Amino acid sequence: MHAMKITERRQTAKDLHVLWEQLTLAQKFSVAELQRYGYQLQFVRQLPAGQLAILDFAGKLAAIDNDGQIDTEPSLILRH
Repeated sequence: MHAMKITERRQTAKDLHVLWEQLTLAQKFSVAELQRYGYQLQFVRQLPAGQLAILDFAGKLAAIDNDGQIDTEPSLILRH
């Protein structure tokens, strides 16, 4: 049996501050709106078309584009 290394994925307040600073103003407004429903900012992905903020709520993902548009059913492939 091989030992598996488990990486802790919880974010600290400092990590969240760094993520928050990466967001556009429009994204910040949209993130704040989704947080009212329990979503938490997980990471910001840099794409050729701009950045994409990814949030999670009980396994349900949401994505917010540069313009602050919210997609509650994004077609994302996440690495684990």
